[in-house]
Amino acid sequence: MKLLMISGDRSILRGKRGAFWYTLQELRRHFDRIDIICPHARCSAAHAECRSSIPERDGGGEVHFHPSPRGLWYQPFWILRRGKALVAEHHHNVMTVHDYPPFYNGLGARWLAHATGIPFAIEIHHIVGYPRAASFSETVGRVLSRFVLPFHARHAAKVRTVNANAKKLLTAWGVQPDTVQIVPSFYLDRTLLTKEIRPPVSYDVSFCGRLVRNKQLYELIAAVADIPEVRLLVIGDGPERRRCERLAKELKMGERINFLGWLPTAEDVSGAVLTARMFVMNSLSEGGPRSALEAMGMGMPVIATPVGIMPEVIEEGVNGIFTDGSKGDLRRKIMRLIEDDAERERLGKEARKILDRFDRTQLIRQYADFLQSVASPRA
Repeated sequence: MKLLMISGDRSILRGKRGAFWYTLQELRRHFDRIDIICPHARCSAAHAECRSSIPERDGGGEVHFHPSPRGLWYQPFWILRRGKALVAEHHHNVMTVHDYPPFYNGLGARWLAHATGIPFAIEIHHIVGYPRAASFSETVGRVLSRFVLPFHARHAAKVRTVNANAKKLLTAWGVQPDTVQIVPSFYLDRTLLTKEIRPPVSYDVSFCGRLVRNKQLYELIAAVADIPEVRLLVIGDGPERRRCERLAKELKMGERINFLGWLPTAEDVSGAVLTARMFVMNSLSEGGPRSALEAMGMGMPVIATPVGIMPEVIEEGVNGIFTDGSKGDLRRKIMRLIEDDAERERLGKEARKILDRFDRTQLIRQYADFLQSVASPRA
């Protein structure tokens, strides 16, 4: 069985071993070959074939990347051109496409499916700007998604969403309910997240994610600044970093906040997150967020907004706490946990049970089964 994947993720080509890298290590066990067409990647290995590193004795198929030689404007044409050549040479059984604004992946996949007859699934991990948009561009993305995603979905054999809210919204937009399947993508590595050796606690609050406006890190910094002596660790990077660093300086937080940037491995990230008493993620819109689920899997008390899959996994006051994301509410919830050691311990213990629901091996097998249900036999 051979899989053709249309993705916007270039992290592996840039040398990062993030969630996509770990997903492919397990997914390749279910396919003889995986080809990934992605946008241009600015790195020395951008136009070389890249293979993941599971030993051949484990039975995993090869993984090959095919980055575009030009910018995003060319991506639909690259998907068609490179995809036709790959399908002609390797006779893939199924194609999957990660679709989101500006929808170049979905457009190219439709062209390729029409040209080759390869069956395909659309994967919608995150509907931009839902339930709340963080910027004008997210508002535009949400409006466009309302019309483009249902149109692309009509040409696909199946549609994958990762939480119930996304499925509900898509069916309200006219996508046939029987074509939409919830297949979670929050693959938690039990071995990594349950290590007995834990680092000493150096911070009160940890945050991990791409530093973009919808994550509302700006509001979190303002809330922490109002609580004397509380320390915040920020893991991640992105366009909002400078703005947030300026705010921390204006609020005279000094050594009370530390911006670590991106860390090279999942082990480094989990180790850093665990140096805090609690984890906070107050996004306006999400598919997951994965980082909050990973923190729960590590046995940390989590404060999160009710977005993405969070309403399906957090029971208020039992295994986590919800916030509306405002400065005042964040401040109250953080102070509540700082002042109550017993509640932090109880929430963390219950949160760890999330590992049984999102075990990486089981969920990736479910994902592979979903793709193989779309596949057609090919010579």
